Amino acid sequence: MLRFPVRLTAELSRARLAQRSRPALNPSPVQFVDSADLLHHDSNHPVSHEKIREVISSRSAVVWIGGSEPLRHPGVAHLVRAITGSGHFVFLETDGTLLRRRIHEFQPVPRFFLTVHLEIGARHEPSKGLPASASELAAEGLRAARLSGFLICVHARVHVDTELEAMTQLLQFARSQDVDGVVITPATGVANSAAQQSKTEEARRLIGSRWWEAFSRLVEPALSGERNAVQSVTESGHPVEQEATANEEGVKVA
Repeated sequence: MLRFPVRLTAELSRARLAQRSRPALNPSPVQFVDSADLLHHDSNHPVSHEKIREVISSRSAVVWIGGSEPLRHPGVAHLVRAITGSGHFVFLETDGTLLRRRIHEFQPVPRFFLTVHLEIGARHEPSKGLPASASELAAEGLRAARLSGFLICVHARVHVDTELEAMTQLLQFARSQDVDGVVITPATGVANSAAQQSKTEEARRLIGSRWWEAFSRLVEPALSGERNAVQSVTESGHPVEQEATANEEGVKVA
């Protein structure tokens, strides 16, 4: 069963209420950060301490680190520790191919989700006698993270031609790995058509958790570069804070 952390629910609720009451002073609850904007690709040190201070001082409840593969930056573990230590939840999105090699640099703390991007329709089980594919390496990294005690989130991006059967298979694989959460968003880099958005909503209903469905809508604008990071959730009728009133017996406190 997928579990949404109670503490994250509460902090998202506070961030959204603050953003609605004083939008000029409070950013959206989810802040997207491209690791390349903060870290040299060949250095353990950040590019700009000023930029990191801006991230840390932000009132966003969640910092989503993605963009150019974060695990190619030597200093990314230091960055994650700095942000989680400042009280933010961090979702570090990786394609997973380097995760097994670098997982020892991170600490499994309650505010940190290792977020593995899995391709819909790709094979994630090992192929006998063949070199491991990128998707198989990602699955190996995911398993290593689970065994090391990390909170795990799977991120899947939906294209207009995505087959729901393939989405179902990916979700079955994710559940078999006992992941903590699933985020589904439209694929970026293409026009976000009505058909693609409709397909994305169909895919989200397959998650089986209204908490993670709502969170997927909340992070979507931040990941697509939009500024109004709460509009889609408000319009959907499933804001995250409403979920706090649901039965919490299956909710993992993080």
